[in-house]
Amino acid sequence: MAKLDEVSTERLRDALSNAADAKEAKRVIVALDYKDGQSVDELSERYGIPRSTLYSWLERFENDPVESAVTDESRPGRPPKLTEEALAELRADVAASPSKRGYDAEEWTTAMFREYIEERYGVTYSEGHVRRLLRQLE
Repeated sequence: MAKLDEVSTERLRDALSNAADAKEAKRVIVALDYKDGQSVDELSERYGIPRSTLYSWLERFENDPVESAVTDESRPGRPPKLTEEALAELRADVAASPSKRGYDAEEWTTAMFREYIEERYGVTYSEGHVRRLLRQLE
């Protein structure tokens, strides 16, 4: 068990007590179990995590400070298609009846709101994304 020889159990326990979410806690628990003599195969079976992921986690504990080894790198994703200003306008549109925007309806449907966004902003979204957007804006 050459991995984690330089990482103290006390630091791992401190990291566990300070874990911000379940994923961070799980990483620390895996490291503690590994230091306690569990093999990667056993940990993979117990937690249902691929061995490659476990090796990656252990490598992070080996190479990085414990505090940063438990966290994910920022993954900002794709930039939004609509500006914050456009989203604020859409929030007001959702609060108003679609009939005030020229539609023959009293409540927004996903398809109708999708069409409205495309006409007003020239942005096309999938219906699933529009559904999430409607929930977010309400």
